[in-house]
Amino acid sequence: MNKLAIALTVSMLSVGTVHADDYLHGQSGTTYQGIGSTTYGSDGSTYQSVGNTTYGSGGSTSQRIGNSTYHSDGSTSQQIGDTLYNSDGSTVQRIGNTTYGSDGTVCQTIGSQTYCN
Repeated sequence: MNKLAIALTVSMLSVGTVHADDYLHGQSGTTYQGIGSTTYGSDGSTYQSVGNTTYGSGGSTSQRIGNSTYHSDGSTSQQIGDTLYNSDGSTVQRIGNTTYGSDGTVCQTIGSQTYCN
């Protein structure tokens, strides 16, 4: 899964991150720092949320409408409970402060930082 996931408040981007209820799910080996409406990745990526739209530093955009998110690459995501279902068949589930991707990636949020293995 090449996306950053958040499982309740979805802001999914085709460049590698997704949000799940204010919890990020991102690329393995990457740390993310949230400051205001902007998220900074240790890989140099940046994501800025404005209203229901998230803009990635790579030029991607994602727009949330209801429990669905539409991405500029044509993919979609749907939030049902604590699980995010992506149109490519991948999923992200949030349990407590940790998100689990169907690709085996695990991310843990502590304060404003998210650590992905």
